[in-house]
Amino acid sequence: MANVLDDLKNSYKKGGIAQKLIFWNIGVSLVFFVFQGLFPEVYNKVFYWFVLTDDVKGLLFKPWTLLTYSFIHAGIVHLILNMILLYFVNQLFATFFSQKQFVTTYLLGALVGGLFFCLFGLIFVHAGNVLVGASAAIIAPLLALVTFNPHMEVRLLLIGTVKIWYIAAFIVLIDVLQLMGSSNVGGHLAHLGGAGIGAVYAIMLKRGTDLSAIFDNVVNLFRKKQGTKFKKVYVNKNKEKSVKNDTNADVQQKIDAILDKISKSGYESLTKEEKSFLFKAGKE
Repeated sequence: MANVLDDLKNSYKKGGIAQKLIFWNIGVSLVFFVFQGLFPEVYNKVFYWFVLTDDVKGLLFKPWTLLTYSFIHAGIVHLILNMILLYFVNQLFATFFSQKQFVTTYLLGALVGGLFFCLFGLIFVHAGNVLVGASAAIIAPLLALVTFNPHMEVRLLLIGTVKIWYIAAFIVLIDVLQLMGSSNVGGHLAHLGGAGIGAVYAIMLKRGTDLSAIFDNVVNLFRKKQGTKFKKVYVNKNKEKSVKNDTNADVQQKIDAILDKISKSGYESLTKEEKSFLFKAGKE
């Protein structure tokens, strides 16, 4: 048992942001599953303090539920399917983007998806529904990827190679159709909210605005300013800046060439070196 716990700890520490999110989703959901089965009375009291309800007034007293709902799932199947999707979306997302950008779109998807669900509560005057699950959060990075490079190709079991925008269009279409006559209209609105903010993120990124910088600004607010411990060393800043700009320009030029190749021939047409270069550039 101790070895299993040690392995889990090491896996959590060494894993990327997606793996950490999977750990948190599974851990939080399992706690609620246990309470639901063994302590139903406690579960009923605690449950509504962490899930998102369509009562907008309740949101004012429990604002944290705009995020916490996304770590709780309705059942084992719901949890497993979402975690599989989270894993594969992250693998594709990492082709072009960094881990910080992934967690940004993930959290924005959860927040905006939750707001869309609350909008449903306003329209239908508190129907008594609750929202759980990471679907809206996971759809956000998927749609960001599709908006950034719609012609990227992926291989699907029993189907073969398809362009990723086909998959995204199919998922969005299902949610749109489910808005008519479904018993879970609020949930499907949340999915569409996550999809929308993912697309907006990619559009803004193409125009030079990276919303993941929000996290840097938040961290800087809590970071203490420290005085300089070493003496100043004066360097030729103009020369250093010139060399850095030249290097950045070369890297960006190579990235643009690779992206053009993907747009024309698909991701599979890249060489191993080009895939490796693009992956490393996305991490920086």
